[in-house]
Formats: sequence, C-alpha cells, structure tokens
Amino acid sequence: MNDKNTTRISGKIWKFGDNIDTDVIIPGKYLRTTDMSVFAAHAMEGIDPDFPQKVQNGDIIVAGKNFGCGSSREQAPLALKHAGITCVVAESFARIFFRNAINIGLPIIEAKPDCEEGDTIEINLGEGTVSCKNNTYQGSKLPDFLRDILADGGLVEHRKRKALQ
Repeated sequence: MNDKNTTRISGKIWKFGDNIDTDVIIPGKYLRTTDMSVFAAHAMEGIDPDFPQKVQNGDIIVAGKNFGCGSSREQAPLALKHAGITCVVAESFARIFFRNAINIGLPIIEAKPDCEEGDTIEINLGEGTVSCKNNTYQGSKLPDFLRDILADGGLVEHRKRKALQ
C-alpha cells in the first residue's frame, strides 16, 4: 500500500460467521514459535483444517460479528497476513484484534456485504466501501492516522518512517 486515500484491495472471499476467536485463527499450540511460516501453515486451522492449503495470496476474509475475540495474541492477525490474506471484512471486530491488525499492517474494515465464499470483493479503504456482486456497501472508514499506519506496513514501520522525517 502506498496511498492511504486510494488504496483498493480486491480478492477472492473466504467466508466465516460470528465470534471467530483467536484460538480458531491460530491454535495456542503454535504460539511458541516466531516462525511466520508456521503461523501461515496453521491459520484458521481451528475452524477449517484445510484452509492453509486452499488460501492464496490476495484472498480476503469476510466474517460476521466479533471477529478476533478471545485472547490478545498478536499472532492471530500475523497468521492471516502470512497465509496470504490481504484484508479482513467483518461486521465488527474485537477491539484488541482490531488494534493488533492495524499494528502489523493487516487492513481491516467493518462492513456487512451480501456476498458468498468464492465471490470477488473489492475494498476501497480511502472511501470505506466494500463492493461485490455489483453492489457497494458503506463500511466504517478508518481515520487518517490508522490508514497512515497501514500505508506504511504497520506501526513499527510507521514509527521508523516518522523518526526519519
């Protein structure tokens, strides 16, 4: 991502329901590693054991309410990002998952699009919109400072860039 006002993300949808917790996103038995390939190889294993083999770079998760509830583990958004997920669209997010996703540079947007698994979806982070099946849904637009963090690839890279200015 480079321009926070025109960032568009599109990809194939993986659809999940409400209350997808961090234990489902990355089971606890994999938390003792810092190897991102291990996280990627077990992403969403708790709900779909075949997900890591099926997901492709550029895919997008669409989910219901309270996505990322449970523990405060930063490994949950890291697992998704390293599995190839480029954005998560959900009706709502657990607050700590929301912040962790921004901190590691995984775009997220709160919206409730009417779409199915396998559909193609397009997200416009600058406008806060989600489009699929020839319909556009208004999501919650992220504030500029959060889109700045995402545009820089996460909080660490954002702080590095700020330090150089």
